Amino acid sequence: MAKSHQTFVCQSCGAVYNRWRGRCEACNGWNTIVEETGPASPAAGPVATRPSRAKGRVFPLEGLTGEAKQAPRTPSGIAELDRVTGGGFVRGSVILLGGDPGIGKSTLLMQASAALAARGERVAYISGEEAVGQVRLRAERLGLAQAPVELAAETNVEDIVATLSQGRPPALAIIDSIQTMWTETVESAPGTVTQVRGSAQSLIRFAKTTGTAVILVGHVTKDGQIAGPRVVEHMVDAVASFEGDQGHHFRILRAVKNRFGPTDEIGVFEMTDGGLAEVPNPSALFLAGRDLAAPGTAVFAGMEGTRPLLVEIQALVAPSALGMPRRAVVGWDPNRLSMVLAVLEAHGGIRLGGHDVYLNVAGGLRISEPAADLAVAAALVSSLSGTPLPSDAVYFGEIGLSGAVRPVAQAPARLKEAQKLGFAKALMPQGRGEAAERGLSAEALRHIADLVAGVAAGRAGRKGADAKRARLPAYDDES
Repeated sequence: MAKSHQTFVCQSCGAVYNRWRGRCEACNGWNTIVEETGPASPAAGPVATRPSRAKGRVFPLEGLTGEAKQAPRTPSGIAELDRVTGGGFVRGSVILLGGDPGIGKSTLLMQASAALAARGERVAYISGEEAVGQVRLRAERLGLAQAPVELAAETNVEDIVATLSQGRPPALAIIDSIQTMWTETVESAPGTVTQVRGSAQSLIRFAKTTGTAVILVGHVTKDGQIAGPRVVEHMVDAVASFEGDQGHHFRILRAVKNRFGPTDEIGVFEMTDGGLAEVPNPSALFLAGRDLAAPGTAVFAGMEGTRPLLVEIQALVAPSALGMPRRAVVGWDPNRLSMVLAVLEAHGGIRLGGHDVYLNVAGGLRISEPAADLAVAAALVSSLSGTPLPSDAVYFGEIGLSGAVRPVAQAPARLKEAQKLGFAKALMPQGRGEAAERGLSAEALRHIADLVAGVAAGRAGRKGADAKRARLPAYDDES
């Protein structure tokens, strides 16, 4: 029997030490190092006593056919899920899915497994957190009780692999969740770094040898990161995060890593009484209920992968009674907001040092691309001046530190989506006339001062129109 050795492993980053420490030197985490027991390395014995290793097979690259070059995929039956995965599940691939508790991960996977099983594929759903009866209750609530999905409640990886190896290999196996799995080769509690890594290795080996697509559900920390060692994210083929806000009814499935597809695609779902429903036109959902006459709102024409997406940017600038004004941001990078505020003060002549600034992306969507700079700046100037922006205009463009408005990629796709939703004007960086080709009146901005001047001209025009309307009743009475 192999001798066991004591190691101390950080539960946050997976760093290994030979004695206990209060602080991990790798991630600077306190009280995250836990003692774990593992078998000694088999390579520690004499060379003569080591088991012989069989030689593996090698294949020439030039001998691959056209069919072998294209990875065979199994469509899930859910268009938004297939968009994120790159067209479906690749055989033998392993996907790590993370998300906040109660966000809808199990609901999405139950719907995907039922849709795949309805086409005659073998699908297995392994739950380590719920009993089989509880999984059936969820399926009945979703109207999927008659789906031919194989259910099991098990946490031992060896038993799971042995059961799935019987009969034909499953097309899809779902493990919910990887933190509850444990393997007999590791003598530590389930959920520890060593157990998570060992269990993931066994399941990945099963997927590669049988061609079964495996989805591992992962817990997340309070920072939104997938719990467990980061090495698991390197081992799997794809990492996806299921995002959303409990106060909103839609969910975003975002690919963080994908070896067989794009990493910047998103899938949009709406949480309903019957489960998750696909949203084919997210722009209309995010713009629903927009107040057209309110100052401080601007429509941003963004891109999420190959999908154009229109979303409303809301800003509120109010005088501050504090020595240090507040800067609150929801759905955008706070550092990016600080840069835009500095550029507006330095090159736009806008004084915001004595004002509180609140910025929100309507609907709870998170934006990461710098093309939203121009829409944010327009919303800030509109809120400060009290002037509503044109309701039929969209904004996109990157703002440099010099105040210049820089061009962004995929401008034609942004303009096409804006025209489809009825917008007639686009304020954008100076380009090659893409808006004129699609019937939109484009206003090219070279500097942030041009945007401030345009909002000021709109304010002056509004004052003149108000004064004219104030004189019109007397003129009409006389006539």
